[in-house]
Amino acid sequence: MSWLRALKETARSGLKVERRRLEPLITVRAGAGLAIVVGVSLWLFGPAVAASSAFGAFQAAIATFQRSWRPRPVLALASGVSLGISTFLGYLTGTHVVLFLALLALWTFLAGLSWSVGPTVGIIAASNVAMMLVTITLPTSLPAAAGHAAMIAAGGLVQALLIVFFPVRRWGAQRDALADALAAEADYARRLRQDPEAPFDPAPLMAARDAATVTPRQARRRPVELHGARGLAERIRPVLASLADPAVGVPAEGVERDRVRELLAAAGEVLDAAARAIRHGVPAGLPPAALAALRTPDTGAILTGPPHRAAGRLAALLDDVIETADPPSSIAGRRSLRSMLSTMAGHLPPTVSNHLPPTVSNHLPPTVSNHLPPTVSNHLPPAVTEPQTADPKSAETPDAPVGPAVTGTTPLPATPSSSDTQPITLSRPTVPELAPVAARKMRVELAQSTRESAIKRHAFRVTVVAVVGYLIGQALPLGHGYWAPMASVMVMRPDFSQTYGRAVARFGGTLVGVAVATGVVQLTDPGPVLSGALAVICAALTYLLMSTGYAVSQVTISAYVVFLLGMGGTEWTQTVPERVVLTLVGGVLAMLSYAVYPAWETPRLRTRLADWLVAGGSYAATVVHHYAEPVGRHSTGVRETLLAMRDARIAWQDAVERAEDEPVRHRGLSRAATEDAGHALAEMARVAMLMEAHLPERGTTPVPPAALLAAALRETTERAAKDVRERRVPDWESVREVLRDWDGEGLPDRVVRRGGRLLLESLDELSESLDTAAPREPAETGRERGQDQQEPRQDQQESRQGKPGPRQGKPEPGLDQQESVRDDSGPQSPEGTAAR
Repeated sequence: MSWLRALKETARSGLKVERRRLEPLITVRAGAGLAIVVGVSLWLFGPAVAASSAFGAFQAAIATFQRSWRPRPVLALASGVSLGISTFLGYLTGTHVVLFLALLALWTFLAGLSWSVGPTVGIIAASNVAMMLVTITLPTSLPAAAGHAAMIAAGGLVQALLIVFFPVRRWGAQRDALADALAAEADYARRLRQDPEAPFDPAPLMAARDAATVTPRQARRRPVELHGARGLAERIRPVLASLADPAVGVPAEGVERDRVRELLAAAGEVLDAAARAIRHGVPAGLPPAALAALRTPDTGAILTGPPHRAAGRLAALLDDVIETADPPSSIAGRRSLRSMLSTMAGHLPPTVSNHLPPTVSNHLPPTVSNHLPPTVSNHLPPAVTEPQTADPKSAETPDAPVGPAVTGTTPLPATPSSSDTQPITLSRPTVPELAPVAARKMRVELAQSTRESAIKRHAFRVTVVAVVGYLIGQALPLGHGYWAPMASVMVMRPDFSQTYGRAVARFGGTLVGVAVATGVVQLTDPGPVLSGALAVICAALTYLLMSTGYAVSQVTISAYVVFLLGMGGTEWTQTVPERVVLTLVGGVLAMLSYAVYPAWETPRLRTRLADWLVAGGSYAATVVHHYAEPVGRHSTGVRETLLAMRDARIAWQDAVERAEDEPVRHRGLSRAATEDAGHALAEMARVAMLMEAHLPERGTTPVPPAALLAAALRETTERAAKDVRERRVPDWESVREVLRDWDGEGLPDRVVRRGGRLLLESLDELSESLDTAAPREPAETGRERGQDQQEPRQDQQESRQGKPGPRQGKPEPGLDQQESVRDDSGPQSPEGTAAR
């Protein structure tokens, strides 16, 4: 992308105004807190102290609007106190230019490094540096500086107290995150009816996981319906995919596919009902149509094998979701769903029904055949129609998953683990505990080279710009020289597009804001009280419209500053020209600094891709190895590798998104290769997720060839990652050889062998995407692949009869002839279970 086009794209993104849901009640509360602080300070201490306290209350309220799952009072108080400390230290060194520049450099450098802790901490730290440049000019003596600092901290305290005593929709953000995750899965279930390989956006599930990470105090106060539902939501996604996917599920057309579509539609309705219940805290109203579909008695006669087990697993999970989503006072929805699931579960074989939660299995009728129509029960095997005696040792906990059963094998109870698919608490450090965590992350960034760490480069860049901007502002024959470094610090971000987009938006918003404020001042000639009232109104508009875009917020903030300084006695004729000119200077400095000392993501795309490949290969190898050594579903190894793959995938997606707007050549990884490589690794993760959905329980028959496949996957992906970094095309001959020599005679290896071949196809696709010399053929559509899909049982029959099976060189129908299963969402597609 050329520089001219990059500037156009970033300017357009910076000036973009989005339609977002507004928060009027929270806006009123934040505006009221600012009004209280300004009014009391103006009455007791005068305009100067009122301006300082207003900055503290304003910044504290801004902090509470950031996307963070921490308690809002904590954010407000931390912002106010840190700004007060910065103001006092800044005033102490303000009379000595060298000392103040040293403090400014130190504070700005730490603010730049704080992005390693998280965007919320980075934004608050940068805002505190910018506000400090203004507030240190207000005191006139050391005692006054201490008083100003105390009033700034008091502004944050007032905002925190208002949040505590006047809460607006407690746990609303966490409820919305969890409800969004369930609603996304409901939509996914409906799309799977038409497209068995439909893409899935993992963002809602990732947000739900972040929302479920709480401090110990939050864990004690969290509503009951927010416990456990997130883990259930993560487990439902692979079950839905395994039920719909022709690779391990039912054929693309036929009676089985029709029944799966009915179950998926019913699952979507139930998940939507659970999402509404969690979002609004009301009982879940289960739709009669969905209940009727799930009550269909002949599911056990139509579905067999893995699809049958997936249907039973889905039924158990839906029961748990509704039981978790309903408020404690509501039991009607639970009973109706349990009744429905009892009817459905009654038609599952004992190897599946024994794995259902006790809340369902306790309601099963003693003789299932009495509840079936004669036309159905006459065609069912005796194992279904005869009453079964459950082994008490095989009972699982309500959250234990259902695993594929092997004939003649009694499933053993799953061992508990720390896997977060269990209803456990994900701990978040408290604010005092966050300090060592933040220090550790900053040390990690400092230990890296500036070429590897974009955050470290950002810290150096913003520090130099802040010091240079302050010197330029002081040298110019204008007052309020601090506006130049203030503008630079506020617009600079670690990536190119945000820095340039925010610089344009800040200058444009400043022009409009000061123009509007100037017009109001000329028409009304306000005094201190009216100026304070106008400042509060502008601040409230900032809170209300903040989510619509940075340019909009800059309009109201610019007017807020004009009125606030007017309250302190500064004439608008001084404020307006100086702010416009110095804001332009600060924005230009920020843009020039990134051009001179950039942190481009484009050259690092191969490294990000290699990291994702290693993490994905480790996840797939861990899943495959569990078929060789079945240890049950609750394995910390699978979960740890899955989370590592999720982190690597997020890093890749963020890098691709940032690289799209950079004026840099691709340097070995073109945009087409980037998209195709993302497709391939997303497909590899999706196949591994399907295999994880059918992990064998402890005690089932092992598949020894799976150990060889796992070792080959781990070794080849690590070697291939080095090839990707060094611009070579990876080779997968080791995996191909293991699959060619596969010997699974008499073993339950259907899922793992089919999955292994699909993994190889996705890895081959990755090599093709990185081979710029090889011509690319158009991929088949999902519909064409589904038509070629065959029921994968004849290969086992042929191998027993001595016919050449797939391991002897004959392509297996539906596998070797099957095109790689793509996920059309590219890098935005889910990484299988990592989407959870």
